[in-house]
Amino acid sequence: MRRLSFAVCLALALAGCGYSLVGTGSFLPPDIRTIHVPTFVNRTTRVEAEQIVTRAVTEEFVSRGRLRVVGSPPEAHVFLNGVITGFGLTPVAFDAQGRATQYQVNIRASIELVDRRDEEPRTLWKNDQYYFAEDYSVNPEAIDSFDQETRAIQEIAVRFAESLVSSVLEGF
Repeated sequence: MRRLSFAVCLALALAGCGYSLVGTGSFLPPDIRTIHVPTFVNRTTRVEAEQIVTRAVTEEFVSRGRLRVVGSPPEAHVFLNGVITGFGLTPVAFDAQGRATQYQVNIRASIELVDRRDEEPRTLWKNDQYYFAEDYSVNPEAIDSFDQETRAIQEIAVRFAESLVSSVLEGF
């Protein structure tokens, strides 16, 4: 009974302190309901990185449901502008034959969320050095190494998008 009372008191105290589950909050004003995500600018040598990342970010906003993604800029309350400034694919683990079995994929970007509703655009969130890195395992026996690389980039872009959208929506 004492443990139950403690748990209830703790839950009530935490609820009053502003704590919330990650991914459920938003620092954006409630009247912001639409977002436009123009294709990110690609300042790397990786072909199609901007298309893959932009698609993943757009799909993540759609899946969250907090903001409606619009294709027409005049319909948007806010814009999410992005520039991919770095992209790396580095082998980090090898098999006995020296073939890579795991890569670290990293993406560096400059991201800005801009409120365009007023005559003077206002930056709501900005990170010029947004960095995301994750390891990705590959099958060294596979013949289609190019397809594996493309698949790795697509999967990492999804996780990059999840991280970025959480940061944007929660103001981190």
